Amino acid sequence: MEKFRAVFDFCLAHQKALGYGTVSLLTIGGERVFSDTIFKCPCNAWSVFYGLVFLLVPALILFLLGLLLSVQSWKVLTGCCAPGKLKRCCQWGFFLRNLQMLAMVIVGAAVSPLTWISVALLGGRFYECAASGNPILQAYVCEGKKNQTECSIQMIQAPCQQKTSKDMQEVLLVLQAQSQVIGWLLIATIFLIALVLTCIFRCRSPVSMLQLAFWKIYLEKERQIFEEKAKEHATKLAERNLKSFFNSTELEPFKTPSPKAWRGISSLFTFDPEEHYYSMIHKYVSCRSKSDSIKSEEADVIPACLNFVDAGGIAAEQMI
Repeated sequence: MEKFRAVFDFCLAHQKALGYGTVSLLTIGGERVFSDTIFKCPCNAWSVFYGLVFLLVPALILFLLGLLLSVQSWKVLTGCCAPGKLKRCCQWGFFLRNLQMLAMVIVGAAVSPLTWISVALLGGRFYECAASGNPILQAYVCEGKKNQTECSIQMIQAPCQQKTSKDMQEVLLVLQAQSQVIGWLLIATIFLIALVLTCIFRCRSPVSMLQLAFWKIYLEKERQIFEEKAKEHATKLAERNLKSFFNSTELEPFKTPSPKAWRGISSLFTFDPEEHYYSMIHKYVSCRSKSDSIKSEEADVIPACLNFVDAGGIAAEQMI
């Protein structure tokens, strides 16, 4: 049991890295399946379009899927266009907070599409197909040849032929080399940007490293207890309503959170430098006991290192 506990604690402490790693591995596996079993370069006028579609469209789909499954994106969008809310959406401070959150969502959703593009470039097949049909590249490669038209035809058909001339083999090797170089440069750039941003976010963190670790543990426990209490509360409410319906009796009094309370705990988390609330539920119950408002103040901020607060709530499938 202790071993399972240790594994659970490790996963909890590194859930973000493990999540990104899992997504990346699944993306790599999907790319290999597409490249080996589905992709067939037409070796004609469609080569450029076909190669670019396989290189970029799956990345776009993965990016949109990342946005769809992001809890933060739905926290920003849910109810933002409801009657009476449009005026608030136009407020500059509110707009900037939502824009900052959406930027974080986009960065997180970009992991799998960038992984797809990088792995596809390292494989070289998509780029090779697209580049072989590029008229500009054909003109460059076939420059100085006696029969440039014949050279262009050979080049566009080269990815589909097992046996090609020595010149075309060299061209294919150059295209594969270009693809792999671009892929490695893209990977290096991604890691460099990730390192720089992580350093900046951590340097600007308003809390210490140990408090961040405690914060994540608290959010996980709060999520678990919230789901348990929500199921228990929903069960009692359903039992009361059904009991009243089948027995034809008056409804018994039942206390349940108001719509205002639900909106309060569903809003985006902002960090209060004066009071360290660990979640919107924590902030709501604390401010309610003090008769204060939970609305964000001008001094409140959304530190990038605390982005996990909004991601650590209800599971994504329950938000969509």
